[in-house]
Amino acid sequence: MIKEGDKLPAATFSLITKEGSSNPTTEELFSGKKVVLFAVPGAFTPTCSEAHLPGFVVNADKIKAKGVDTIICLSVNDSFVMKAWGEASNADDIMMLADGGGQFTKAIGLEMETGDFGGLRSQRYSMIVDDGVVSKLNVEQPKQFEASTAEVILQQLS
Repeated sequence: MIKEGDKLPAATFSLITKEGSSNPTTEELFSGKKVVLFAVPGAFTPTCSEAHLPGFVVNADKIKAKGVDTIICLSVNDSFVMKAWGEASNADDIMMLADGGGQFTKAIGLEMETGDFGGLRSQRYSMIVDDGVVSKLNVEQPKQFEASTAEVILQQLS
């Protein structure tokens, strides 16, 4: 599993915005930037939709005021689902990034197999990434939601 001080591995993602579709790379997203990345097991799922994403939506301005260039929500879903979830959640200030096949999630060792629930998914986590290097990593225990909240990230940015 990736740890603090590690450089993020090379990966390509899927993204749909108002400007259209793209396939940004780890290099493009993180190089020379301070980024908050949080990952969820699935778009539109209960804890993800009722607490995790909304916490970052509500605190986006405070997080960006701490010098963060981009806030990314990542899930092993397709880019169409991520776009729709972002729109349904008023996540205008959050980049809704799809790791459709789980390439990145597997490369950092934070995948989980959920069987009939959805197959390969991401564990729930948050991280602060400085110029492609993980400076803070908060991985949740299964069925927990405490370590990866927007409030924890705000404290770590202070």
